[in-house]
Amino acid sequence: MTGRYARQTVLAEVGAAGQARLAAASVLVVGAGGLGCPVLQYLAGAGVGRLTIVDHDTVEESNLHRQPIYGMDDIGKPKAEAACDRLRRFNPVIAIDAVLARLTPQNAARLVADADVIVDAADSFAVTYILSDACQAAAKPLVSASVIGLTGYAGAFCGGRPSYRAVFPDVSIDGGTCASVGVLGTAVAMLGSLQAHLALHLLLGLEPTVLGRVVTFDARRLAFGGFGFDGSPEPESTIPFIAPDEVSADDLVVDLRALEEAPQPFAGGRRLSVDHVAALDVELSSRGRIVLCCRSGQRALLAADRLRERGFARLALVALG
Repeated sequence: MTGRYARQTVLAEVGAAGQARLAAASVLVVGAGGLGCPVLQYLAGAGVGRLTIVDHDTVEESNLHRQPIYGMDDIGKPKAEAACDRLRRFNPVIAIDAVLARLTPQNAARLVADADVIVDAADSFAVTYILSDACQAAAKPLVSASVIGLTGYAGAFCGGRPSYRAVFPDVSIDGGTCASVGVLGTAVAMLGSLQAHLALHLLLGLEPTVLGRVVTFDARRLAFGGFGFDGSPEPESTIPFIAPDEVSADDLVVDLRALEEAPQPFAGGRRLSVDHVAALDVELSSRGRIVLCCRSGQRALLAADRLRERGFARLALVALG
């Protein structure tokens, strides 16, 4: 057997029918960084018919140790465009679209609606919750992953199974970021490759389904783990992420970023830390919502949980990037 896909179509789990399913499929990949690079390379290599890449960022030299789809000549270019160019040379028979924008509550539903499987490779709390809400509403499967340092996980949510919110309703402020904690390129590659495998598993309709499962990986101990989460209840209420331009004059804006992160608070809001947000008086929110802002959404989620425990119900979150 010859041809580009010969080594996978010979598999009983794929065959000609499975290859046709992949060719007819559309996958939305949000994030073209450390996780997105192996996701995109392996989905393109497998012959997924249409890939839509959403990323607002540009290539930096510090990305290259874990994002090998890019080269030195790509520095300064939009990641989504540079990834498209590379993938088109790699597999010119599939359709690849670049969306040079942030994933927001405004564009999430439209982007999700056009895809069969959605891959969350952004490694952003805000993006993950926004995608989870959109995928749950559209009954579309979401493959999400995260990696920091030498540990991470990948899982398959929504699509008729519990959402990401049902499994991870709480966040930790101690999680850190790749910039603050560091990350090893091979650990990211392992989790991104696992995401690609989960997406292909879903597109091929293999059984048992990967929906409702999380796989963990510890690169220091070379240990895999994980758990199933079927039956996890959906939260009774959720706090929505909103776009910055949805903040109104009636809202009480609380910017949780430190002074060195943002010399000027967003929308002229009050600057508070997560530890001090509970000091807000009920009277301060009487004119509208309390809108909690930070860079990734992580601190906003934590602050919202603390306010909700005190009886605040009119809350919204903004991730400012």
